[in-house]
Amino acid sequence: MTDAADVPTRAPMRSVPPETLEERLARLELVHRVGNALATEKNRDRLVEMILVEAQRLCNADGGTLYLRTDDDRLRFAILRTDSLGVALGGSTGKPIELPSIPMFDPVTGEPNRRNVASAAAVLGRSFNVPDAYQAVGFDFSGTKQFDSRNGYRSVSFLTIPMVNTEDRVIAVLQLLNARDAETSEIVEFSFEKQRTVEALAAQAGIALDNQLLLDGQRELLESFIRMIAAAIDAKSPYTGGHCERVPALAELLVDSLCAAESGPFAEFRLGEDERYELTIAAWLHDCGKVTTPVHVMDKATKLETISDRIEVVRARFESLDRDARVRSLERVLAGELTREAADAEYAREVAGLRDDLAFVERANVGAEFLPPEAKARLAEIGRRRWVEGGVERELLGSVELENLMVSRGTLTEAERIVINGHMVHTLRMLEALPFPRTLKRVPEYAAGHHERMDGTGYPRGVFAGDMSVPARAMAIADVFEALTAGDRPYKTGKKLSEAMRIMGFMKRDNHLDPDLFDHFVQSGVYRRYAERYLAAELIDEVDEAALLAITPRAFEVPPVEERERRRRELLPEYRFPVRDSGPPPARGA
Repeated sequence: MTDAADVPTRAPMRSVPPETLEERLARLELVHRVGNALATEKNRDRLVEMILVEAQRLCNADGGTLYLRTDDDRLRFAILRTDSLGVALGGSTGKPIELPSIPMFDPVTGEPNRRNVASAAAVLGRSFNVPDAYQAVGFDFSGTKQFDSRNGYRSVSFLTIPMVNTEDRVIAVLQLLNARDAETSEIVEFSFEKQRTVEALAAQAGIALDNQLLLDGQRELLESFIRMIAAAIDAKSPYTGGHCERVPALAELLVDSLCAAESGPFAEFRLGEDERYELTIAAWLHDCGKVTTPVHVMDKATKLETISDRIEVVRARFESLDRDARVRSLERVLAGELTREAADAEYAREVAGLRDDLAFVERANVGAEFLPPEAKARLAEIGRRRWVEGGVERELLGSVELENLMVSRGTLTEAERIVINGHMVHTLRMLEALPFPRTLKRVPEYAAGHHERMDGTGYPRGVFAGDMSVPARAMAIADVFEALTAGDRPYKTGKKLSEAMRIMGFMKRDNHLDPDLFDHFVQSGVYRRYAERYLAAELIDEVDEAALLAITPRAFEVPPVEERERRRRELLPEYRFPVRDSGPPPARGA
């Protein structure tokens, strides 16, 4: 390897001639233009890149680095460039900088680190203009010399400037490398005029960067808080798993594919950076109202479950009937009415009937299958049987217990379903109460509309989903597909891909989902990309896409504009419960 001292400079150092009036005017115009650009850039990576690139342009510098100050007082490489070597790392390049950060203070003594020129600029809050790093006294340029040796380069002139915020705190350091003569490209020192201009640029850039860092910090805080709420909702119930995390992932996949569409009904659909962020926030908050949903309703795995499964109470009643039957049998033997053998046979028949009835009640309680009318009739007959508790004769099944057991599908009564559905009311109220900035104004619509349907039969407003925005309708696709394929629900296992898509095909036919969006969901392959990431391998099977695309939605009548607008403003009557409540009270046993 060639020693750094043996590598010649690219050109001999020479003094810099005074600037002409035209050069000064051009430099001031550039500073003005860059200042305006800095004030409008919203992306931090692009912003730091703009600061460095424009500073390089001002000084015709070959390279440079911008360091950001970390919370533990270190200077982290944010962007690094050396044009003649074709090196561009950090910033918007997406290429990481594999270099250690520079401590501003000695970790042992706590003394300021003045050996490194960048840290010295940061701790002292002043600029350093080094004409020749190889002749510099007081600074350690050993790392620079090692870089030169490895790359056949010669780092000569350095201009290092601290960037401060409005509180006069150094938040970054801008460092330029190897100023070049505009005519000959010879390496020259950074002139006093160029230094003052870059310092003026750094002053503007420091404020712009600090504002962006503050905005990024606020955004990070908001996102962390939102994710904390989503995690709390998922943790509240062992059965919701990662629903609040998976729905945003799927919604973003779907909307990104819509934005990429070049033909079809979504060829003109596009979302800007702010609009996409708005959707992300809404997706994470789409179930935030579930914090108000009672756990015993949210987690209701059987029809008789409240805080505990009341089937145990029913079993105890059957045991009481068993005991009473045995007592009657023995009494009849003692009275001489029956022989022991006849009494035992009669008791066995009665107990067999009780056990059969109990088994039937237990199966009905699970709610895994549709409950036909004849099953409901049998439950009513069983419920009319009498048993004695504390000397008082009662019906075997109370009215509330029968109401729960006679639920046709699933485990929830109509009142409990309203409680569950009511989480959308609370989601809407919570989000509409937040002072979202202009760029997030549609979060409530995106988040609170995923249970509305195309034909207006959804909830909580009965809005015609065709009147809603595309991102809001995409949320419905994401929510349904995640729910169908999730394997962490108390009432079902995760469905295979083909079965989930077949069910969604029925929902397309019945106008529950936007048919155009669903067709795009199928054709784009988004459903399969999500499945490959989140579903178990045994659940991913072949899907008959042609059959799904061939489904024609049923026709429905769209009401006048006035009615549709009214629905957008009001909740359905069953969801107009008071703000202080979490919905209609759940059933409380017999």
